[in-house]
Amino acid sequence: MNRPASAASARALLLALAAAPLAACAPHAPAPAADTTAAPAPTPILSGLSCTPFGAHQGIEISLLFGLTRPDGRAVTDTEWAAFLRDEVTPRFPDGLSVFQTMGQWRDRVTGRVTHEPSRIVWIAAGVATPDLLARIAAIRTSYRQRFQQQSVGLTIRPGCQAF
Repeated sequence: MNRPASAASARALLLALAAAPLAACAPHAPAPAADTTAAPAPTPILSGLSCTPFGAHQGIEISLLFGLTRPDGRAVTDTEWAAFLRDEVTPRFPDGLSVFQTMGQWRDRVTGRVTHEPSRIVWIAAGVATPDLLARIAAIRTSYRQRFQQQSVGLTIRPGCQAF
């Protein structure tokens, strides 16, 4: 059983998880418009979050966003998706996950065109002290991009309370 991490180490992990995908996208992002207003001071991500009343512990909710259309227009088939999930995702998160079928929309980085495509969201609830969490997520994203010629695999991370 994983021991709960301190609030400081949980914040550090969340910040590292959030910074990794942002850093990878930075060269492709347009320069933001100049903002003359002062930004609010950052607040600790898990500050004030009390899971105890719910019989739960602090954790991280991870959503991975996968497009199912290759650049040449061919679809990632249900068989290919199932094999990817079985071979790449499940071994890295064997305690469980959820998969949602969705319709996604995104702007192509090369053409600037807005595209719609069938998608999958893999939702994972992980403990803040999950070993090698960054490496697990990075390996899944890299594998999918390479296997299915994708520009990116979306990633969202949120703190939350978990009880199973």
